[in-house]
Amino acid sequence: MCGRYTHLFTWKQLHRLMTLTSGPIEFKERYNVAPTQDAPVVFSSSSGGREAALLRWGLVPHWAKDLAIGASMINARAEGIESKPAFRAAIRRRRCIVPVSGFYEWKKAADGQPKQAYYIRPTGEGDVLAFAGLWESWGGGGDQPAVRTFTVITTTPNALMQSLHDRMPVILAPADIDRWLNPAIEDPAQVLDLLRPAPDDALVCWPVSSRVNSPRNDEPACIRPVDPPAAGLFG
Repeated sequence: MCGRYTHLFTWKQLHRLMTLTSGPIEFKERYNVAPTQDAPVVFSSSSGGREAALLRWGLVPHWAKDLAIGASMINARAEGIESKPAFRAAIRRRRCIVPVSGFYEWKKAADGQPKQAYYIRPTGEGDVLAFAGLWESWGGGGDQPAVRTFTVITTTPNALMQSLHDRMPVILAPADIDRWLNPAIEDPAQVLDLLRPAPDDALVCWPVSSRVNSPRNDEPACIRPVDPPAAGLFG
């Protein structure tokens, strides 16, 4: 799964990397993005270009009664996604990219011991990962604006992630982004092959402090390497 991540890029970097055609949005570096928080998401605009906007993490289907359901839909399993009620419309018409600098995973420890947090980032220093995602618009009407939400699609792990967890985010290769975001493609069968594990050499990881366990901690110390026995070093 993917339950926390970072974005350490600027608007200019995002604009260049994702070939955006929209104007700037305001956001700051984040070391601990958590579910239900807003984060930059890239998707196809109605004019045919690409735009970025701040969306709420945790997809809320248009038919949901309230926003609370989003907390249980921060991830969407790739397997069978095209037929699941919460995602089958979005996989056809509302695919998106969730740009991240790195993400966290917690590895199970020996009985009675707390899980060890790990930070995972691309092998290339400063590279941006393109998570495959879906977005939806919920509510609105009257004086209340609609709320746009998103989810991160997950798949089976590659060799690195297999040592930490049985799932990992779908990370799109740069060459696959155009196809994923192409609004003319509404048949899921034409994009499902992209929902696969990243190459084994695409990522590196290291253990980090337990500070990341709390979303209140959003600072560089969250990604600072520690030895597993010193998991609480920065606490």
